[in-house]
Amino acid sequence: MHNKHYLTTMRHGWKKKIVFCGSLVIFLLIILHPDMNVRGNYEYIEKDVIVHNLHEETAANFTSSAVLNCDYRDVIFDDTTLSLSLADGDLIENHKIKEGGEYAPSDCKPKFSTAIIVPYRDIAEQLRGFLVYMHMFLHRQCIHYRIYVVEQMDSRPFNRAKLLNIGAVAAMKAGYPCLVLHDVDLLPLRPSNLYACTKSPRHMSSSINKFRFVIPYLNLFDGAVAIISKQFKAVNGMSNEFFGWAGEDDDLYARLEAEGLKPCRFEPSTSRYHKVTQESQFRRDRGQKSVKYSKDKISVDGLNTLKYTEVATVLHPLFTHIMVDL
Repeated sequence: MHNKHYLTTMRHGWKKKIVFCGSLVIFLLIILHPDMNVRGNYEYIEKDVIVHNLHEETAANFTSSAVLNCDYRDVIFDDTTLSLSLADGDLIENHKIKEGGEYAPSDCKPKFSTAIIVPYRDIAEQLRGFLVYMHMFLHRQCIHYRIYVVEQMDSRPFNRAKLLNIGAVAAMKAGYPCLVLHDVDLLPLRPSNLYACTKSPRHMSSSINKFRFVIPYLNLFDGAVAIISKQFKAVNGMSNEFFGWAGEDDDLYARLEAEGLKPCRFEPSTSRYHKVTQESQFRRDRGQKSVKYSKDKISVDGLNTLKYTEVATVLHPLFTHIMVDL
């Protein structure tokens, strides 16, 4: 009788363990599956209405000889995923990129002019791969664009936000109505992720391989973001005080909130990026501590207090190179 009770207890215990292990496996599969948020764990603009949410404007000094306007629906509904091997190759012949990294399609008139601004220091091989890949990527989108690389030449800790401010000032001076603030270690995977501004500031890189294509937190506004130049001016740009990997992205989000600008996103499958390098956790840890700061300091820290020394500006075949000491 005792043995029978013991065996029954053992079976019951094993059943509980099997159920627990099975539940754990299912939970892990759901959490770790790279497509777990394909339909999104955040609000996003549906593809059918993206065109109506875009900010149509070209640079003040831009002209096109094309007769017909470019059509963007084919771009938006393009399900292609580009190969990362493009970064290791060379540009196609007759790429028609102007000096300074400027390009516009010749067979149709683009509706958008975008300045891609890249803060940078000391990673030449990665920059080369980024430039080749991005030009190949952007050629598919039928937009007018120019790539600015802003390099910090001094030995002070890296200041991403200040470099972005410097690039934004140069791009706005050149008449670009749309700014894309872009890290050099991020490569967009889907051509449907149009590099044009929406009416609201847009977090473009909401689905990154490093995070298994799941957004870490909903207030994230980092990596690659698109913002209308007038909106960037309205929030006085970014803070100039964040030396080292800090919370400049969360600070910018707080500035947008203070100005009543609610960021938007495209769906996760469109917003996929490959991160080439690993980001220090130090950046994430520091970021959450600085949000309140920007709400109180917008008017006294940003574009209107931007100070730096321009070492040189060089127009390379693939980009405009702005070298500065901070």
